[in-house]
Amino acid sequence: MAEIKIVGTAHVSQQSVDEVRAAIEDFKPDIVAIELDQSRFTALKKQARDPTVSDVLEVKNFNSLLVQWLLAYLQRKIGFDVGVEPGAEMKLAIDEAEKRGIPLALVDRDIRLTLLRFWSSLGIIEKIKMFWALIISIAEIDGGQEIDIESLKEQNVIDAVMEEFRKFSPNGARALIDERDAFIAHQLILLKTQRPEGRILAVVGAGHRQGIANYLDAPATLPPFDPLSREPKSFPWGTVFGFGVTAVFFLLLGAIAFSGVGWNVLLYAFLFWVIIHGTLAALFTLLAGGHPLSALTCFCVAWMTSLNPLLHAGWIAAYVEARVRKPPVSDFRKIYETETLTEMAKIPLFKVVLVAALANLGSILGTILYFIFVFPILGIDPGVVISTGLHNMWVFVTGLI
Repeated sequence: MAEIKIVGTAHVSQQSVDEVRAAIEDFKPDIVAIELDQSRFTALKKQARDPTVSDVLEVKNFNSLLVQWLLAYLQRKIGFDVGVEPGAEMKLAIDEAEKRGIPLALVDRDIRLTLLRFWSSLGIIEKIKMFWALIISIAEIDGGQEIDIESLKEQNVIDAVMEEFRKFSPNGARALIDERDAFIAHQLILLKTQRPEGRILAVVGAGHRQGIANYLDAPATLPPFDPLSREPKSFPWGTVFGFGVTAVFFLLLGAIAFSGVGWNVLLYAFLFWVIIHGTLAALFTLLAGGHPLSALTCFCVAWMTSLNPLLHAGWIAAYVEARVRKPPVSDFRKIYETETLTEMAKIPLFKVVLVAALANLGSILGTILYFIFVFPILGIDPGVVISTGLHNMWVFVTGLI
């Protein structure tokens, strides 16, 4: 019967590199299974094609891409501090397997699917918390805080970290940890059936080791494989909210028009929508280091895109930024090689993505502030205007019927 040995590693640990080498020498596996998918495997082997700017713009999930880059920076920064290249233990496993003629198996889920499921699983509060935690972690690492990498592989420390992550972001933990534990366990069981008399060495992150082992000990507890390998189908709350905002805005304009307060008030209400959205979207574009033309474009279109849930000001700003800055293809690789956030912020492609994310944030903030301050700015009583306007609208509509 096939034997499976799991080696739990830290991705920036020299000791993990040594443990993987020793495991291959001592265990003499017939297959080496590694916690990589095809895209990360080719990237680690330096065989991946760098995405073009068009590839990045077509994805449009700029927030998720920004999180991915910041996570990669955090891991790389820790690696610099301890003198180990991130993923060095995986690279060694690949090199040793190829040198010894041992077949390799890539057993992790496609990183793009994992990130998509991860990001779509988070609510707005979890997304804000995730960004904040990333910024704090990066600030601490850049500030010189030392991390004992080897202690992070101890099971009691892993359990504590996993428990904290589940409290912090239960949906994120399910997509990043639990689902991948099950996915990898499915793949290992498949390898086991294909080589019933073989030895399988699985090299995985320490945080996955126990979860995978639990599934291998009790295969009946494994969730079905197909749902783990599909794109998530979630209710489009963002789109529904966007259409709701549009409906409320036009209903508000209608109420003002029928309330009898005057057409000048209606005109000001519309102008404030244009000015607030345009100003905040343009300001956030400039805060992201965007070009003045990108900010000007954002100012001009933000009021319209905020009324169309299928279009976002940040997408248009990113397109203009890409046209003006003309990021070279090499920028994508540069982002994964920078040693400081200051260097990363100067890379044109990073600016394109950051402009998209922050311009959208500015537009969303504009919507919130508009509904809070429009009536104080106009100097009218919202209760009287809305109730009177809606009543007169009802009378007008029923009169036509």
